Amino acid sequence: MSNLALLGGSKAVTLDQGDIFNWPIVNKAMEDGTLKVLREGNMSGTDITKKFEQAYADWNGLKYGLAHSSGTAALQCAMYGVGLGVGDELICPSTTYWASCTQALTLGASVVFADIDPVTLCVDPDDIERCITTRTKAIMVVHYLSYPADMDRIMKVAKKHKIKVIEDVSHAHGALYKGKMVGTFGDVAGYSVMSGKSFAIGEGGMLTTNSREILERAIIFGHYERHVELTDEKLKAGSCVPWGGYKYRMHQLSSVVGLEQVKKYPAEMAEIDKAMNHFWDLLEGVPGLDAHRPSKKSGSTKGGWYAAHGIYRSKDLGGLSLGRFCEAVQAEGVSMCIAGCNAALHTHPLFSSIDIYGSGSPTNRAPLRHLPVTDGIQTKVFNIPWFKHYRPEIIAQYAMAYRKAAENYRDLLPDDVQPDDLKGKWALTSRKI
Repeated sequence: MSNLALLGGSKAVTLDQGDIFNWPIVNKAMEDGTLKVLREGNMSGTDITKKFEQAYADWNGLKYGLAHSSGTAALQCAMYGVGLGVGDELICPSTTYWASCTQALTLGASVVFADIDPVTLCVDPDDIERCITTRTKAIMVVHYLSYPADMDRIMKVAKKHKIKVIEDVSHAHGALYKGKMVGTFGDVAGYSVMSGKSFAIGEGGMLTTNSREILERAIIFGHYERHVELTDEKLKAGSCVPWGGYKYRMHQLSSVVGLEQVKKYPAEMAEIDKAMNHFWDLLEGVPGLDAHRPSKKSGSTKGGWYAAHGIYRSKDLGGLSLGRFCEAVQAEGVSMCIAGCNAALHTHPLFSSIDIYGSGSPTNRAPLRHLPVTDGIQTKVFNIPWFKHYRPEIIAQYAMAYRKAAENYRDLLPDDVQPDDLKGKWALTSRKI
């Protein structure tokens, strides 16, 4: 009999996981702060929010922070901040969450989808250059699954073609690219800080930049109550009403949590990084499985390791389908081992045929491109556990679950009827399609 749990053997994961996956970590200062805000009826103020904005900007080594009601809002304001508008094009990887680019359509711009690099799973710098047209206004760089994108090459392309760079850091708070914080390379960055992210404060988003012009355009677009902060006379002339018609203020229950999170997140992030790297160190050399992490010599890190995945090489396991492999790992007690990642946005009709505003033609006017890496990525990536604490005994059991499935792949081949035609998920938390 096989020692795989799926085929009658014992499970690899038997220890009580305790709080190793619990997130966010709530302390008394967070509790006391939120109660104080509630009791004072100060949820809709901006005094605490402004302190959080500055603390977050300081942590990133940038001049300005602007808190938003969501990461989606922050990214939309970043787009408006760099001047994205009617007839313009935004280049964005197709493998990402929809909020990286969909807001461009509300500004009258179109989205041009670029392919991803098969190692980093971030946008391919070479394909960015192939996407550029006379209409290109900006590149949306997504540090996808907490892996830092190749910012040296991306910034070189952007500088050459004089186009703006927006960084979506929603997956990668605190991550480093060659020793420097992601989110600090481009013209502006946007971050989701909702409760599921590695920097978790509740529902909310953050915009950071060194550009006063971008900051003030973001303010005029969705922060009417902050128009008194404007210095640009042209913007001040149209103040008091948000130009986008949006109200994007962050409520101060999130802000007060964020202020405390800035203080404690670096230590939490360091422990997560230690735990996640230990997991992959235990799987070093296992056939068919590659760690999705930067080289330890590169100076790059994955910050809080949000949405951590691994790379699957079916050919090294006799052609075993990723679906069958994940089924075996799940049977070992690892429920979070799921095949695939975000569904490719270029395959959604919103970006090819849907007429959102009744104009008589599809809202996204940019033609779709062939994206070979993106189209094949769903059968090459899988979820791994997201450990919040360094507890070697528990981590070792989870690593063993993956090792068992890979090293006993021959036992899985006879009943491998899983079709590898996975299409991914529109959101990492949604049902599979």
